Amino acid sequence: MRARTRYILPLALTALVTAACGESGSSGTGGGDEGGSNQASGEACAPVAGDQLVVLEDDQQLQNADNIIPAVNAAAAAANPALLETLNAVSAVLTTEDLIEMNAAVDVERQAVEEVAAGYVEEQDLGSGATGGSGAVVVGAAGFTESQILATIYADVLDAAGFDASVQTVGNRELYLPALQRGEIQAFPEYLATVTDIINRQLNGADAEGVASGDVDATLEELTPLAEQAGLVFGEPAEAADQNAFAVTQEFADELGVTTLSELADACGDGSLSLGGPGECPTRPQCQLGLEETYGLEFDSFQEYDEGGPLTKAAITQGEVSIGLVFSSDGALAQ
Repeated sequence: MRARTRYILPLALTALVTAACGESGSSGTGGGDEGGSNQASGEACAPVAGDQLVVLEDDQQLQNADNIIPAVNAAAAAANPALLETLNAVSAVLTTEDLIEMNAAVDVERQAVEEVAAGYVEEQDLGSGATGGSGAVVVGAAGFTESQILATIYADVLDAAGFDASVQTVGNRELYLPALQRGEIQAFPEYLATVTDIINRQLNGADAEGVASGDVDATLEELTPLAEQAGLVFGEPAEAADQNAFAVTQEFADELGVTTLSELADACGDGSLSLGGPGECPTRPQCQLGLEETYGLEFDSFQEYDEGGPLTKAAITQGEVSIGLVFSSDGALAQ
């Protein structure tokens, strides 16, 4: 797997947020301990402050495959096969870098969702050759930027194919998934691994063991029969994904010569790493626990901040922690 790096722009504003909210780690495990990461058994992987962050590649697939995938009401898909075919055309071109740039355009540059979506459809020529659609289609969206953008792209492409498409914000998954199953909305931009495990629990009980993994094909294979039972069909997953990722400063990565989490583990055997993230990170299989078990990483300390938010990113750039949890499609990653 080719190593990829993504950069986060300077976080001066984030530093102001941190200052306004008090000392780092004030919510719990704290960044004010005298025995911080610089007091570890070694110094090789102690924090290095810097203005840019780089995401290290998850080369052993610790994170589940939360690739973007179109979800469609089964009856609506059967009534007009062009519905799913049209949405699959979006999946064929959509990348994580596209998500980052579009999220940044809305959240950072304050462009309108409709403007960003229309620009992407035009740039990718998604409206050209789209045919076969007819009738009204309601595309659902959750209440956050990325979902709004994707739903609007879906609607624009469906319009180009001959459907009369509109976007309806439905809220959280507890509301929109049943609405999709009932046919109150006909399509929705979903996240592969998350929706797989949610439908599995819906059908097999709240304690059902998760079936999603970091393997896109294997997760889709698990999803397909579950979706059929739930009255849904899913299209092709995009390369684009929105999932947990781990970032260090560019200066830290350059000093160690690392671009992947495996390389980080090889370079940091002295136990001097410190990790920043949400309070539950130490026991999460996709956070500290998973980093230790999957990659063999050893941490001197954990500092509690937010979940992929400004406090965690500021802590990394200010040299309070060596590495921290971010999200792979965060608009702040735009170069």
